Amino acid sequence: MALAVDVNALNRRQVVQGLLAAALPLSALSCGKGSSGIDRGEPLVVGGLPVTCNLTLPVACVSKARSNGAIGVGQPRFEYKYSKYNGWPEVKESLMAGRIQAAYMLAPLVMDLADRKVPVKIVSLGHRSGAVIMVRTDSPYLTFKQLTGKRIAIPSRFAVDFLFLRKMLARENMTPGDIQIVEMAPPDMPAALYANADDAYCTGEPFGAAAQKAGYARPLRMTRDEWRNYICCVLTVREELIQGNPAMVQDLVNQVLGAGVWLDQQQENRNKAVAIAAGREFFNQDPKIIQFVMENPTDRVTYGDLRMIRAEFEDLMQLSMAAGTIKHPIAYETYVDESFAKNAHAAAIAL
Repeated sequence: MALAVDVNALNRRQVVQGLLAAALPLSALSCGKGSSGIDRGEPLVVGGLPVTCNLTLPVACVSKARSNGAIGVGQPRFEYKYSKYNGWPEVKESLMAGRIQAAYMLAPLVMDLADRKVPVKIVSLGHRSGAVIMVRTDSPYLTFKQLTGKRIAIPSRFAVDFLFLRKMLARENMTPGDIQIVEMAPPDMPAALYANADDAYCTGEPFGAAAQKAGYARPLRMTRDEWRNYICCVLTVREELIQGNPAMVQDLVNQVLGAGVWLDQQQENRNKAVAIAAGREFFNQDPKIIQFVMENPTDRVTYGDLRMIRAEFEDLMQLSMAAGTIKHPIAYETYVDESFAKNAHAAAIAL
């Protein structure tokens, strides 16, 4: 269901968009050269969105590029190339078509793709927590129950943000019919709230922090408080890459794991990550917004615990089935290859 925003709202949107850098068109932005990376010796293209749930990807990309300089002759040398996308449908289509071999994806979406015989597997988590339900600062809403009858935006019905919203509804003995749900691209959500086109929105960062830092919105609920083992974005690869270059997949998983541990070690590491991710070659965003996510509070998004836990994925599937986005149970092995996570060791981050 699309959201109609009037001309005045569009004008207001221009004000809000000053808080976030304009998104670049779909393009591949490089830590190396080449394309798919399925052939040995080529950089592996990894798709991602400019969201802090994907922050381990820029860190892993830059760290690997720097550490490659210390690799001796004859040792395996892998390179990773970041490809920025502006929405999950575009990532999904590129992964399905084989234009990219790896990407951060929504976990329920990967389940659905694998069930439809698209040859993809989840090989690692990307983060934990990181979703928020935002309302206007001047709104009267203090409890979730007060959103009864209100208009709430979500990124997609496949997004775990939607499942978070449904969890909150169930906790208050409410149903989706008690609110008005609209689907909207996350970058548009702060502007819609500013323009009073929506009463609330539920999404990942930094699109909650952008409105909060600007002063016109506040979090009503955060996953850090309501759903501590929340997972959403997962590292997904095509099966031909697993079969054709398993060493590269293992190295990428090691790099992502290392990036997660490094990000949660100390605030200074997060500060470095902000400077990297804000750059034009990655998220192309205002570093102050990303920094705000990293500090308010410091566990708004976490990265250190990237364990692949079967029960958590199965819980996510049950929630997705209840939401109607997945129609029947899907075997864990259909959409997960946990061998790389089991064999993983955190790579040293050279930043």
